[in-house]
Amino acid sequence: MGSGTEFWAKAALLFCAAAGAYLLGCVNGAIFTSSVFCHDDVRRHGSGNAGLTNFYRVYGGNYALIVIACDMLKALLAIVIGRVVIGYYLGSALTGAYFAALFCIVGHMFPAFYAFRGGKGILCSGMLLLILDWRIALVGWGLFLLAWLLTRYVSLGSVLAALSFPVTTFFVYRAALPTAISLVIAGLVIFAHRGNIVRLLRGQEHKFEWHRRPTDPQ
Repeated sequence: MGSGTEFWAKAALLFCAAAGAYLLGCVNGAIFTSSVFCHDDVRRHGSGNAGLTNFYRVYGGNYALIVIACDMLKALLAIVIGRVVIGYYLGSALTGAYFAALFCIVGHMFPAFYAFRGGKGILCSGMLLLILDWRIALVGWGLFLLAWLLTRYVSLGSVLAALSFPVTTFFVYRAALPTAISLVIAGLVIFAHRGNIVRLLRGQEHKFEWHRRPTDPQ
C-alpha cells in the first residue's frame, strides 16, 4: 500500500512540474508584447511566427528587449520548478531542470493560451541553455552567433545550436535521461524549423536585416 501511494505521489509531482513548466512556456513574449505595446498580433504579419525574429522584422527593436525579458523570466521560473520539485522530492535536480525545460518549450511552441500557435522555440531554448549550464550555452550560442554572423541566416544558426544541445549535454554530464530529453528538445526545434530548412536548401531563406524603423505591419 505504501509503495503504491508513493508511486502516485511522485506521479502527481511530475505532472505538476510538467503542467507548471508548460503553462509558463505558454506565456509568449512576442505575442504579449505585440498585444500590449503595439496593440496588434505579431502572428498576423511577416512569417506568421510568434518569435523574436519575426517580431523584430515587423515592429523593429523598440520592444524587442521586452520579448527577450519575458522568455528569460519564464525559462528561469520553469527551471526553478523542475529543480525544486523533481530535484528535492525525486532526487535529481539535473533531470528536473531538463524535464521542465522540455515542457516549457512545448508550451512556447504550442501555447494553450493562443490557440496552440506559438514560436519556434529558439529564443526560449537559448534562455534555457543559459540557465541550465554555461558550458552547454557557450557551445550553442557560439554556433548560433558564428552561423548568423557569417551567413545572416537566423534559422541556420538555430538549427546548428539545436543539434549541438544533445551532444554537449552528453559530454558534459554523461547522463542518459538528460541526454534523451535534450534529443527530444533538439528534435522539436528542428521540426519547428523544417520550413526554414527547405528554404535554406533551395536558397530561398530570408537573411536577417538590421533596421531602425519597424516595417509597416499593415
